[in-house]
Amino acid sequence: MRQATIQRNTLETKIELSVNLDGTGKADLNTGVPFLEHMLDQIARHGLIDLTIKADGDTHIDDHHTVEDIGISLGMALKEAVGDKKGIKRYGHSYVPLDEALSRVVIDLSGRPGLVFKADFTRASIGGFDTELVAEFFQGFTNHAQATLHIDCLRGKNAHHQAETIFKAFGRALRMALEADERMADQLPSTKGAL
Repeated sequence: MRQATIQRNTLETKIELSVNLDGTGKADLNTGVPFLEHMLDQIARHGLIDLTIKADGDTHIDDHHTVEDIGISLGMALKEAVGDKKGIKRYGHSYVPLDEALSRVVIDLSGRPGLVFKADFTRASIGGFDTELVAEFFQGFTNHAQATLHIDCLRGKNAHHQAETIFKAFGRALRMALEADERMADQLPSTKGAL
């Protein structure tokens, strides 16, 4: 089973995160950031990843450190759980609509971190959640998963819908990239022979 548990403690946050890449989409989330929990649930359900997160952060200041550090921890856990990447598809992509909003996410589990993020949110916050933190979450993830990630919110008028399409598309793209490629069997999906 492709699983990992990460404990990450800083002066700003304490995070325990477990991931099962071959799960059924179950999420047990206690982060102190309700909107983020709603988005993490989308990753779990659409990625068919079991995700358990307990976070205690300095949310009395704001949600920035908690959101970013959960992204970092998820990236670390994914990198550990996926292992040597032999036999996986490596690449994944997804378009997801939600009413008027539409997002596209493309991922490469390349071993090279890089994020291209394009989302012009129609509001600066969703409830009390700062929409700038969406990019911070994915920056933390890509840096520590060592993945290349392109995220484009192509359209949308409702900021909640915009964010939700991004997280759903990410879950589905990640699911595709992690799937076994029967024709590759125990081979690395790279002409270099290394990822």
